[in-house]
Amino acid sequence: MPKSSDQTATARPLSLGVIFLTIFIDLLGFTIIFPLFPAILEYYLRVDGNGGGLGWLLAQIDAFARLAGSAGNYREVLFGGVLGSLYAFLQFVFAPVWGALSDRIGRRPVLLITIAGTTLSYVLWVFSGSFLLFILARLLGGAFAGNLSVATAAVADVTTRQNRAGGMGIVGVAFGLGFLFGPALGSIAAFYDFSTAHPELVRFGINPFSLPALLSFGFCLINLVWVWLRFKETLDPEHRRAEAAIRIRHPLHELIHAEKGPARRTNWLYFIYNLSFSGMEFSLPFLAAERFGYRPTDMFELFVFLGLVLILTQGGIVRRAVPRFGEKAVLLAGLFSVALGTALVGLAQSTVALYVGLAALGMGSGLINPSVSALVSLYSPAARQGRMLGIFRSLGSLARGVGPLVACFLYWWLGGTVTYLLAAAIVLVPWILVLPLPKPVH
Repeated sequence: MPKSSDQTATARPLSLGVIFLTIFIDLLGFTIIFPLFPAILEYYLRVDGNGGGLGWLLAQIDAFARLAGSAGNYREVLFGGVLGSLYAFLQFVFAPVWGALSDRIGRRPVLLITIAGTTLSYVLWVFSGSFLLFILARLLGGAFAGNLSVATAAVADVTTRQNRAGGMGIVGVAFGLGFLFGPALGSIAAFYDFSTAHPELVRFGINPFSLPALLSFGFCLINLVWVWLRFKETLDPEHRRAEAAIRIRHPLHELIHAEKGPARRTNWLYFIYNLSFSGMEFSLPFLAAERFGYRPTDMFELFVFLGLVLILTQGGIVRRAVPRFGEKAVLLAGLFSVALGTALVGLAQSTVALYVGLAALGMGSGLINPSVSALVSLYSPAARQGRMLGIFRSLGSLARGVGPLVACFLYWWLGGTVTYLLAAAIVLVPWILVLPLPKPVH
């Protein structure tokens, strides 16, 4: 029986609030590991030595560093980059799978499946006394990291075409808050070592990072219960039936063979933009340390500043700018701001100039993410929202897997200024690709 307008009006705001908390809690659990990578390498080197999978990985990192002419703490940085890229590549493969599945069986069951799988990966991390178990935990977590694409499709379900970008802005705010508080929580949690306080538990795999893992597990468990109790299905049954017979293929195959049109073009330009932005974001600590003498404890200030600008932009400016100027104009402004900010950061010779560049970067990113995801959604039929947004998120994950590794190589080879100017020039490519896009029908 169809829902009445009153029922829909009640369910939609509730679902949007649940989606916000779902993404925020999920990102807390995901980002809590970011500040721990150097200590994780040190721990598993002590436990496993230079043999096995860890030894092989470090041998490849050493070979890459010799090729790039690197010195210093390259092992810790590239170790974190490789593990982050591994997670991102798995997101690339699985995001469209979960998105397409949610088009067939609904958003709610797929969210429950992915959150449950992520929860299990954190349980494995709690007991990862060996590097092999730790890698298995990361593989499992990456494979089930489909929450964002499904939650984004749910936002498209519960918003009108007119306020689609505003709804995507809420996703961006949740994303920014998760990235803001997750690493800080990971740094604080790392002060307590379960394996030292309770050495009798070491034989069960308890390690110095079990507390951050337990916190991540707790966030995911809360998320799972929250979605089970509060999330109402957002996809209409007739739209689920429309996608019932479609087979899931590799995301690049899906995009290359997709019907030519604005949705495919928008996906490609988002991929190119993310290659540049993720590479800049990952190499920023190198530039800050080399040029301004930032220590590891100072890096947090840069990312907190970026996160705050991003949140303020997505929570305030986007909601007012899109209804007035349209998604395309906001996207163009965002890409120009990121290109300008990247160039300013690369040329900065003072802390003030650095933060001016970061402000332009944060504002541009805050304008781009909700407007580009809204355009992909608006250019796609209602029955293919999960599928197309899954491809969209998947390409973002692929870019976040490739971009940091390429940026690190260019940074060591050409230096920070040239690398950042190249990154700024690359952002102008998607700016040009936006120009012929048609105005979406609301």
